[in-house]
Amino acid sequence: MEDHKLRVFCAVAETKSFSKASELIHLTQPAVSLQVQAMEELYETRLFDRSGNSINLTPAGEILYKRAKEILALYAEAQKNISEITGAVKGSLSIGASSTIGNYLLPSIISAFKRKVPQVNISLVVNNTKTITEKLNAGEIDIALVEGDVSKQRFTVDTLLSDELVVIMSPAHPWAERRNIPGMDLIKEPLILREEGSGTRQIILKHLEDHGIKLDHLKISLVLGSTESIKSAVEEGVGVSIVSAWAARQAIRHGTLKATTFKDVKFHRTFSIISPKRNYCTHTAKEFLNFLKVYPIRSPMS
Repeated sequence: MEDHKLRVFCAVAETKSFSKASELIHLTQPAVSLQVQAMEELYETRLFDRSGNSINLTPAGEILYKRAKEILALYAEAQKNISEITGAVKGSLSIGASSTIGNYLLPSIISAFKRKVPQVNISLVVNNTKTITEKLNAGEIDIALVEGDVSKQRFTVDTLLSDELVVIMSPAHPWAERRNIPGMDLIKEPLILREEGSGTRQIILKHLEDHGIKLDHLKISLVLGSTESIKSAVEEGVGVSIVSAWAARQAIRHGTLKATTFKDVKFHRTFSIISPKRNYCTHTAKEFLNFLKVYPIRSPMS
């Protein structure tokens, strides 16, 4: 179906940027510009107002955006209905996941689903929560699993499971053999955090602030773009960090990291399954979600 141009147009409309749209849909910026230009030539009117440093929809663009989202939703519904009639679980499934879920939880689940329905082609996109929700909203992925807060106005949100965050340090650190520590002890130590947009960073700072520990109280030694790089830095003794128990599991088992918790700050969060309210879930995505709900997920510390 010729929905590619509509997806490109919607990506630009939602990000208000040709460069951000190109990153979101994995096209070069000139290619994105050409697609939009072709649509403007087709409708013989400007779809975007490019005055100044901002990009906004024109009245014609607003009309097209509304209809484009409806058309893309109808495409998805048609695919779903046809798959339900044929009873076949096939085709492609694009899953988006924030870093912790995508790197430490989903690979085994996807492998098990693939063994059950080998004819489905599955792709997994891993990025921070902010980027994944943008991709889902732009229709670049079918479903998403994220940590951190997401807008319940824009998305349908279902709980997958609860996650606990733990404090990690090198085996040589003074905290290494302690079962728990006071939260205020954290302000004395060099702390390594994820980048802005990370769901893990979001929940850490929120929980600390709820207990009177603000960002400017912390001794931030490093800001890194992945949990793996954080674990490596902690192993080298650069500082301590707070990560998901899922992310720390193997390193703790191998003895390269130690973990503890706080006495007075409980770091619990929810892993969520999200989908756009206005879009239809494909038959294949629906089958994966049903599989996910009954999959036996073991505790990371078991």
